[in-house]
Amino acid sequence: QVELMESGGGLVQPGGSLRLSCRFLGNMFARYVMGWYRQVPGKQRELVARITDGSGANLADFVKGRFTISRDHAKNSVYLQMNSLKPEDTAVYYCNANNIMTRDLFWGQGTQVTVSS
Repeated sequence: QVELMESGGGLVQPGGSLRLSCRFLGNMFARYVMGWYRQVPGKQRELVARITDGSGANLADFVKGRFTISRDHAKNSVYLQMNSLKPEDTAVYYCNANNIMTRDLFWGQGTQVTVSS
C-alpha cells in the first residue's frame, strides 16, 4: 500500500512562486511514475507534470517555462516548483503515483493553491 503526503500549497500573489512537496510512504518508489495533477470545481482533473524513475519529465504546455518537476530517491519525494504563477493556476493540486508494472494508482489528498492579489 502507498500513501502520498502533500504539502506546500497556499496563497500567493500573481508572479510569485510556490514549491509543492509529495512524500511517498511505501515501498518501491523507483517503480512509480510520479505526477502532479490539478483540478478546479466543475472541471476534470488535468495533468500538470510527471516524472519517471529515471527522472525523464513531461510538462503540460500551459506550465512549460514556469514549472519544474523533480524527484529525490533518497527522500522518496517528488516536488513541483511553480514560478511566475498566474490566477488561472488556482486549483487543488494532487500528487499521483503510478506503478508502471502493476498499474496500481494512488492519489494524495490534495493541496490548495490560490493565486490572487
